[in-house]
Amino acid sequence: MPGWICERTIEGGERGAFVYSLFYSLTADWSEAYMAVSDMRSNSPGEARTRPNWIHLIHLAGLAPLALLAWDAFAGSLTVNPIQYLTQRTGYAAILLLIASLVCTPLSVVSGWKRILALRRPLGLYGFLYAALHMLIFTALDFGLNISLIVQEVAEKRYILVGTTALLLLAPLALTSTKGWQRRLGRSWKRLHRLVYLAVPLALVHYAWAQKSDIRQPLILGALVAVLLMLRVPAVRRRIEAWRRAFGGVSAADGSERTPARGARGR
Repeated sequence: MPGWICERTIEGGERGAFVYSLFYSLTADWSEAYMAVSDMRSNSPGEARTRPNWIHLIHLAGLAPLALLAWDAFAGSLTVNPIQYLTQRTGYAAILLLIASLVCTPLSVVSGWKRILALRRPLGLYGFLYAALHMLIFTALDFGLNISLIVQEVAEKRYILVGTTALLLLAPLALTSTKGWQRRLGRSWKRLHRLVYLAVPLALVHYAWAQKSDIRQPLILGALVAVLLMLRVPAVRRRIEAWRRAFGGVSAADGSERTPARGARGR
């Protein structure tokens, strides 16, 4: 990032520092994830080169909701209530991406593929990006940044209060997602980032309470999140890892666990 952009951004005060920190998280950390995924090694020297770089798919998944909203705006398909439509779509995208970030660790535990852990950060940051857009549309487009009206609305409607709480919990996680913050915070970094286990359920409660009648989808997503959190319980995780080792998983050069050849199992 050019130095004059950094200086101008930081000189903008706290808002500029926030934007710069988020932008840094959305670039430096993704490049680290890209390098981690593309640096996979295998038994065959040419095999790693032919494998897809999954980080490209993450960027496509993260930018797809924004591209669809842009297309709807261009085509004039934002419905008769465009502000409500934008608010709902950005909120839904945020929830799906945050849940996807929670999938990475349990999937790594079950499969033994460690490289998938590099995808947690970009998925989480994309989720926070849409959550921030969700709040921005609510405060700027819907209420014109009228602080008194916004405070009154938050106080009167519990689903807005819960959603605001979830966003406030996610904000420090997004800003401290870089390796630099991880080094500065040390052991406190992991404790801080466990707030995501509270933020995502709160976002789902916000989603469910915002529905006027049909809450089947929030309930389905809530059940999925409950399973993902249960798989993180140390006792459950140890049992899954023991089960995986019992089936002959061995460490591979890329950090994953591979099943040995059929003829080698009896050795």
